[in-house]
Amino acid sequence: MIYLIFLARRILERRQRHDDVNNMHGWFRKLLKSRISSASQNEEKASKTLTSFSYTSTSLSSSSSEPQNPPSALSSHLRWRRKYDLLVCHSLADSDIEEAKDLVSFLEASPRSLRCFLWQRDTCPGSPIFTEFCQAMQESHLQALLITPDFLQEEWCMYMMHQALAEGPMSKRLIPLIQNLSHDKYPQEIKFFFYINLSRNIDQGYSLINSTVLNYLEDQVKNERTQDSNVDSSHNGLSWEGSSQGDELISNNEPTETSL
Repeated sequence: MIYLIFLARRILERRQRHDDVNNMHGWFRKLLKSRISSASQNEEKASKTLTSFSYTSTSLSSSSSEPQNPPSALSSHLRWRRKYDLLVCHSLADSDIEEAKDLVSFLEASPRSLRCFLWQRDTCPGSPIFTEFCQAMQESHLQALLITPDFLQEEWCMYMMHQALAEGPMSKRLIPLIQNLSHDKYPQEIKFFFYINLSRNIDQGYSLINSTVLNYLEDQVKNERTQDSNVDSSHNGLSWEGSSQGDELISNNEPTETSL
């Protein structure tokens, strides 16, 4: 009897040990599984981070390698040599004053952002009229003449037109604008100039004025670049000639002239 009790106790102890081993094995399996899952998650996060970093680096390199647009004529230093882009000349008739204001408001609004001289707004009170006008002419890239029947009737307007022609009749700085005026009434002094007819389509006419100013400024930038390249070429040519024929130039002792 005692032996049976001892045998049963040994069997129970073995079962308990076996259960403990199984529990221990399950615990280790759970621990190993959790570590494997956490490691895989870390690897996945690292892979995503590397992918994101690679994409960002590629984007930055592609954006930095893209050619940048050259500065426009509006940001050129040639433009800022003068205070205004356009001087608007008009008569003292109320309708012409309002038309000039509408034109200037259109040109000065964004994104055009031109700088205009408006007689009723930008003159200095107390200054001589002729002095103010001549100074505005000198400080403006172009001059626009709003030619109407009232413009032709005012002596002051005819003076402004003649003064604008005297500044440079072939300099492309004069923009004639006609409104409510027949072709036979067009002034003979500027009959060889192309004009913009505001009576046909006012919005199209305003846009054409803006394009004309921009084209003039762009031409000025191109001309300066051409002159700079010509000057560089002439300097290089003179340097080469001076290095190879220096003795001959010294012996001749004659002045040289470089035409640009």
